[in-house]
Amino acid sequence: MSAFNDIAKNGFWKQNPLLVQLLGLCPLLAISTSLVNAVSLGLATILVMLLANLAIASLRALIPYEIRIPVFVLIIAALVTVVDLSFNAFLHDLYLVLGIFIPLIVTNCIVLARVEAFAAKNGLAASTLDGVMMGAGFLWVIALIGGLRELIGQGTLFSGIEMIFPSLSGIQVLPADYPGFLIMMLPPGAFFTLGLLIAGRNWSEARANQRRLNQLKQAEHPGDKPAENIPPFAA
Repeated sequence: MSAFNDIAKNGFWKQNPLLVQLLGLCPLLAISTSLVNAVSLGLATILVMLLANLAIASLRALIPYEIRIPVFVLIIAALVTVVDLSFNAFLHDLYLVLGIFIPLIVTNCIVLARVEAFAAKNGLAASTLDGVMMGAGFLWVIALIGGLRELIGQGTLFSGIEMIFPSLSGIQVLPADYPGFLIMMLPPGAFFTLGLLIAGRNWSEARANQRRLNQLKQAEHPGDKPAENIPPFAA
């Protein structure tokens, strides 16, 4: 159970593909202009990662080591094709918005990295969990960035939800005369938002590490004064 907890924590936070490994930046910059677009691509990525890890973990004993990378890419490409055609058939309007970025999941370093580093070396259960949690780590970050960019950039949330649920519509959160903030709708806005999230995560980890260190020191030397907390965003 401890191993599964570690897999979940690594995917969602400690080894987050966007905040720590900085993988998948291309779709992040292009698609995270709205919450709906970001969540849609994130869910597609989770599905591909789940199926790819499951397939590779099942077939790893049959794949020659020397040609494993081309075989991995072929399997991922087949799965992405299924997802791409499904979007085209059932969510055509959203498919047109996401465009080339669904097929580009084939070359997404997040998917190939987890297949090579984890699924090819571990069993079905662990590989399935790894695919889901790494995908979930990608999803929550791109969704948060998409929501912030949409809210600050144009004052709305869930714009474009009618592409998925025709009976629903987006929410005008800020006043109707809100002029918008153009840079948040452009790629630099994604970089700024991602940078702030990375800084926040690093600060949180530094605080947690300092607390653990203080606890160890207190256990060894009960009379010592704990070290001061690290100030926000300290180097």
